[in-house]
Amino acid sequence: MASHTRRKLLKGTAVAAAGSVVGSGLGPGFFTAAAQTTPEARRSGKTGATPFLDGAFAPVTEELTTFGLHVVGRIPRDLDGRYLRNGPNALGVEDVRAHHWMIGDGMVHGVRLRGGRAEWYRNRWVRSSQVAAKLGETYPGQVPPDDFACNTHVIPYKGRILAMQEGGPLPYELDGELGTVRPYDFRSTLRGPLAAHTKYDQAADELHAIAYYPTWDHVRHLVIDRTGGARPATRIPVADAPMMHDFALTEKYVVIVDVPITFDGAAAEAGAIVPYVWNRHPMRLGLLPRAGGTTRWFEIDPVYYSHTLNAYDHGDTVVLEYIGFPAPFYATGRGRGGPSATGSPTLDRWTIDLRADRVRPTRLDDRPQEFPRINESLVSRRHRYAYTASAAEMWRAYEAVDGACPDEKLGNYLVKHDMLWNRRQFHRFPGRAAVSEPVFVPRRGARDEDDGYVLSYVNDPDRGATDLVILSAQDFDGHPLARVQLPGRVPLGFHGSWIPDA
Repeated sequence: MASHTRRKLLKGTAVAAAGSVVGSGLGPGFFTAAAQTTPEARRSGKTGATPFLDGAFAPVTEELTTFGLHVVGRIPRDLDGRYLRNGPNALGVEDVRAHHWMIGDGMVHGVRLRGGRAEWYRNRWVRSSQVAAKLGETYPGQVPPDDFACNTHVIPYKGRILAMQEGGPLPYELDGELGTVRPYDFRSTLRGPLAAHTKYDQAADELHAIAYYPTWDHVRHLVIDRTGGARPATRIPVADAPMMHDFALTEKYVVIVDVPITFDGAAAEAGAIVPYVWNRHPMRLGLLPRAGGTTRWFEIDPVYYSHTLNAYDHGDTVVLEYIGFPAPFYATGRGRGGPSATGSPTLDRWTIDLRADRVRPTRLDDRPQEFPRINESLVSRRHRYAYTASAAEMWRAYEAVDGACPDEKLGNYLVKHDMLWNRRQFHRFPGRAAVSEPVFVPRRGARDEDDGYVLSYVNDPDRGATDLVILSAQDFDGHPLARVQLPGRVPLGFHGSWIPDA
């Protein structure tokens, strides 16, 4: 079996970048190379606390399958499908000093709901070639050129379940029981990377993405159309190879967020685990017309653009709501095994005034929060309600380099935002609850935007395991409709989706 490791490939990327290899073909990618460390990285690794391998972040060591889960309360009978969430779960860490949370092997956790019952829980590693080798399994077929156990998102797409990653790897298709099927290239139409964060426009039946790569002098706007195939990509020239983790979509525009975190070839050659650095690269918003045309750019003050809530057209403006961290933000971290922030993430808005040619920033909520979601049927259109999460252990890991964390950041809660009336409701959990991303699921036959349920994995400190908590979105601060008790922990991770049955 070929050895396709992120570390080996990333060092090749640094050489390619130095040689100005910026063509359409793929060389080595970021995440593949970073998945295995070098002697240089081990020698330069710092000792000390490793919060991204401890506590609520600690990887689980087994794949479990449990049937007939115990439920406190009642599961709504119209929840018929699977709730899945992806995240890094390192399979064997030889040297904790050379590990980074963002490069952990992807593991998908899932609960199957049907007829008011929780039929099963499963957790499965995404079987990349490296994961298969670690588990003593044979990788079926040819290893793709930029292979990685996608750890960032898991989405439904036209009857398939796709585990997603940015910066090089193809998605991995999973079956209904979370087994890995194969890398998926949209019927041989996708050449090169996709993205961790795609946007599905339900009305147009289009899946959009912005793909980046360390050796490119551009990023690519990709569209998977209603046939399930990829159209020819649109290239947008961009300097310095920025890490574009997310973007936004409206009915008229693709909104590109050009951030000051860019690829550092010298750091890659020296063995840096995540060779992306904060620098003086200008922060910009770009509007690419979906109907075709050139990108219009707007310079803005630097922030770290973490995740999109949503965007929409409003008269002569484009509105983008998002989670942002204050500048600077350190993707590589500061010796603690994960990203590091200089302040809390907040819910913010940019209003792009097309006539005045300027961007107006607005703070919507200054409480620490992440992982914003809406009713997904409104992606690219104006929404009223939004949902976010705050997990105390995440802020400790991100910010508390000196081991301290302000008291106001130690809560665990989910938030429902009413954007029309600027109001918020909270569903609070006990200490050590480790709240994960909230996902909205519409009730069958719903007519109102918030007529449905909010699902989230939440640690139960009394059991030392995780519950799938099901809330009524219209009674958000009331008692949960149900708590599905899982047999083990779901570590703090990234993103997930509700996968309804057909």
